[in-house]
Amino acid sequence: MTHDKELRLALVCYGGISLAVYMHGITKEIWRLACASQAFHGGAPRPDAETGSAGIYRALLDEIETETGVRLRVLVDIIAGASAGGINGVFLGQAISSGQSLEPLTKLWLESADVEALIDERQAPTTRFSKAWALPLAWVAARSADGVDATVDSDARDEVRAKLSHFIRSRWFEPPFGGERFTGLILDALEAMAAAPRTPRLLPPGQPLDLFVTVTDFRGHPERLTLHSPPEVVETEHRVVVPFSDHGVACETLADPAELAFAARATSCFPGAFPPFMVGELDRVLESRSAAWRGRDAFLARILPRQYAVNAAESAVLIDGSVLNNAPFRPAIDALRERPAQRQIDRRFVYIDPHPRGSFGLVGGGDKPPGFFQTIIGAMSELPRQQPIRDNLDDIAERSRRIERMRTIIAGIRPEVEKQVEALFGYTLFLDSPTPSRLAAWRQRAQIAAAKSSGYAYTAYGHLKLTGVIDAIVALLDGVGGDARPHSIAPIRQRVEKAVASQGFGEPRTGFVGGAGQPMIVFLRTFDLGFRLRRLRLVARRIAEMEGDHPESELGPIREAVYASLADYLECKRTDLYAGLCPDVRAPDGDAAALLDSLGTAMALRDLDTATDTRLATALTHLSRDVKRPILLTYLGFPYYDVATLPLLQGEGLDEFDSIKVDRIAPDDATSIRSGGAEATLKGIQFNSFGAFFSRAYRENDYLWGRLHGAERMIDIVLSVLEGDQRLKPGRTAAIKRAAFLAILDEEAGRLSAIPGLFETLRREIG
Repeated sequence: MTHDKELRLALVCYGGISLAVYMHGITKEIWRLACASQAFHGGAPRPDAETGSAGIYRALLDEIETETGVRLRVLVDIIAGASAGGINGVFLGQAISSGQSLEPLTKLWLESADVEALIDERQAPTTRFSKAWALPLAWVAARSADGVDATVDSDARDEVRAKLSHFIRSRWFEPPFGGERFTGLILDALEAMAAAPRTPRLLPPGQPLDLFVTVTDFRGHPERLTLHSPPEVVETEHRVVVPFSDHGVACETLADPAELAFAARATSCFPGAFPPFMVGELDRVLESRSAAWRGRDAFLARILPRQYAVNAAESAVLIDGSVLNNAPFRPAIDALRERPAQRQIDRRFVYIDPHPRGSFGLVGGGDKPPGFFQTIIGAMSELPRQQPIRDNLDDIAERSRRIERMRTIIAGIRPEVEKQVEALFGYTLFLDSPTPSRLAAWRQRAQIAAAKSSGYAYTAYGHLKLTGVIDAIVALLDGVGGDARPHSIAPIRQRVEKAVASQGFGEPRTGFVGGAGQPMIVFLRTFDLGFRLRRLRLVARRIAEMEGDHPESELGPIREAVYASLADYLECKRTDLYAGLCPDVRAPDGDAAALLDSLGTAMALRDLDTATDTRLATALTHLSRDVKRPILLTYLGFPYYDVATLPLLQGEGLDEFDSIKVDRIAPDDATSIRSGGAEATLKGIQFNSFGAFFSRAYRENDYLWGRLHGAERMIDIVLSVLEGDQRLKPGRTAAIKRAAFLAILDEEAGRLSAIPGLFETLRREIG
């Protein structure tokens, strides 16, 4: 007996300067696992899912199904990144959404992420005597205890010393790395991905890929805050998040390559190393390549709305996204709302931290107090990057606790709810074959009964319910308008509330318990999308609880009916579907009631209700009594559950109905081959995390360890999905990891020519 389950990964990618090469190795393994999962579930044949580590992952998924009955699908549907993590997030998001390959990137990382390729021609020393006084600094760096002799293989030391000399003798007080050169390299990488063979996107239809790249607005932009007194103040906001989404639709590219390059270049311009990013830089690079940027104005209006509104987008100065937030959890958490679901979900937040115990060498420990420059530079640059993620993890843990409390409450009141529903309809109801018309009538009857039996609690629930529906309408219309910011919602809310009041939706209690013609009932049937979503998710959870006791052949059709209906309702949340509905939703005048009527017609929730009743009735007809009864009791009893749980959820719905687990990928966590963390494995941590820019041997080393660490941690995370007595045979985990490690070494042996000694050492350590 098998059942389907999804492991959904929301990736949060930290910054790390030249450790971006290491992170490329990790994200490549995550991508390969997603490719293997797609192939395992009958996707289009793809060579990169059959060989190397991907072949090991596919065999692992097959073994899990054979040994435990869990048919696991692995999806990456949310990515948030800053700085070096932002670049890797852009490329990974493009590969997942478009079906393009990450393979071409490896060559570009190894060849182009080099100090010689990155230095601006105008900043490079013109002769060997340029800035000759700095030669001793280069010599000291090369001879220091943490320098070349101690960290680089003997055959690469001359290369590192030469490049250190070249780098240090470059003009100071100007960023040594070229902005336009770096932008060109990013565009080269995107072009190489587009030119390589591609396959379908790595997510099922309807499952969106959301990418968030953090950027820092150096000058800042004004944001209004509402207070009691004074009524309004203005503060300067420096945080910018560049979001992308494919809305679950197959596409040639996640976004225009110029827009992806904009995000990657802006998020990664480390202060002092790269010049700040401005739109004109990208314009010049595109012009030199004769490349068009067709959606330029719309993109700038979306990303830099304040500046664009006053014709100042071109003068905005953007710098490294890690300056304010090196761990962008918040955008990823916000993206969890109302994710579509096709089966039972195991949601993970996976954050990639390339050097968790490290620093850039400015704040570091020691007995001596920090010096003058160390204090200033550390306060300006390093401390913000090194802030712990406790607040983010606390938010995730609190959300998970709320879900567990809700599930406990539902389990506790289930006997009484089922008793109420059986008394309302009679036990013999569940022996009948439900029809679409019967289901519709039963639902309405159960809702009226729940309202009458709840007393005063239902009045509070009604107010909360009405407020939640209005909030959802406002958010939907605000998304249609494009500039979704707190102060922009006010005029939309005023229009919606005016329309609601004019149509008599002011007294929830009488509206709920009245007949079908009451304005409140009409309003909720037209707009209450959240109620429908919560009801179907509760039924999906009940089906999942029954999976161990009933065959998949019986549960499969009813589960498919529930998730198909859920997907239809979730489509109503796509703001792009209403783009032509209301050209100016923020206009203070206009017919607000007509606006609501147009929106209600476009959402067509009643038609979806009819389609849902038809699907469910068809699936329920073929169920045995033991399966049909608990599902019907849950479906019809949902109004009772909602009255009890909606206040707990503070009026919000839950998305995947399961708690969230958090996993980390870092050198400290992957110890099967070698312990000791980054200090024992990575070269890029040298020279204040700029190390991998100075040697191909450094980059090859870090890239290879990234793949090995990524493979180990992804195998750990996949196997952690198994619950209870679901286990592989003893010794299999170690054997699978060993096979993956050796497959990676076999794949890379011909490409990584600068580190032959490492391959020999690793094969001995792996055994």
